[in-house]
Amino acid sequence: MALSRKTKIFQTILSGIFIIIAALAIFQRQNIQDWWALRGYQPAASISQLAQDTTMTDKSKRVFFLNDPKVQEKAVFYESCKFGENTIVLGCYIKNEGIYLLKVNDSRLSGVEQVTAAHEMLHAAYDRLGASEKVDVDNQLNDFYTNLKDAEIRSKIELYRKNGADISNELHSILGTEVETLSPALEKYYSKYFTQRKKVVAYAIQYEAEFISRKNKVIELDAKLKSIEQQVVANNTQLDQLQKSINAESDRLDSLLRSGQIEEYNNAVPAYNRRIPAFNAIVTETENLVAQYKQILDERNKIAIEAQELNKALDSSIQPGADPIQNL
Repeated sequence: MALSRKTKIFQTILSGIFIIIAALAIFQRQNIQDWWALRGYQPAASISQLAQDTTMTDKSKRVFFLNDPKVQEKAVFYESCKFGENTIVLGCYIKNEGIYLLKVNDSRLSGVEQVTAAHEMLHAAYDRLGASEKVDVDNQLNDFYTNLKDAEIRSKIELYRKNGADISNELHSILGTEVETLSPALEKYYSKYFTQRKKVVAYAIQYEAEFISRKNKVIELDAKLKSIEQQVVANNTQLDQLQKSINAESDRLDSLLRSGQIEEYNNAVPAYNRRIPAFNAIVTETENLVAQYKQILDERNKIAIEAQELNKALDSSIQPGADPIQNL
């Protein structure tokens, strides 16, 4: 029996709907897969806080949470991210496994976990880029890096290059989390992942300042120590010359006395006596310089130990409870 006209129209509409649904399913396949993978997932409070602190968008939160991020103490983290790298490892993204972050307990390094979380999330996001989009992003990243003057960032990237890392991938994470001002195109790109990217950079600046301030202070104090060393050496040379001169004059005066040349002796004594206070003044100055040197050296070593403590707080290869003053 022939179908009615209305039935044919209904079937045509229904077929169209199925085609549209199928097309949407293909187009939204990644979102559907993500939704399915995250069904029932509840991030730990600390992980939610990291996502909030770094102003992750819904898109980047999804990428972050899909990798079941974990903040781990050193001993556990070391096993999770043991790649044998020559650089300090603060986090790692392992494809099809997860994101691991080092728990940093030193309050002076507040912000490290936030920057690391954003950094590793961007590695995961980079891994999800389509081929053509990745080429476009890589070109933008490398073009920007070519003209970047930041010595710290360049040093970091070159260290990654030396270790054989995927430089475009590292640029994707480092530029996005540590460089305050990017090109307009890159700023637009990163807005997919952060609502306030510069807040993430502020965390990086905050904790890096702890290292930079100590490094600069040590450089300043080392310069003072060198200046004092040079002055002490010059004083000692002068004292040696004066001592020889005084001894020679003393011998001459004794000779005058022995030979009965009293008048010549009396005339020479005032000049001889004037040499002694000058000599003693340089001795006192040198003693003060040595005391000042010791004081500055103590301050310098204290700051150096603080810097070492900060470094060890970020060194995942050092087990909890290690004495921060050992291995100086």
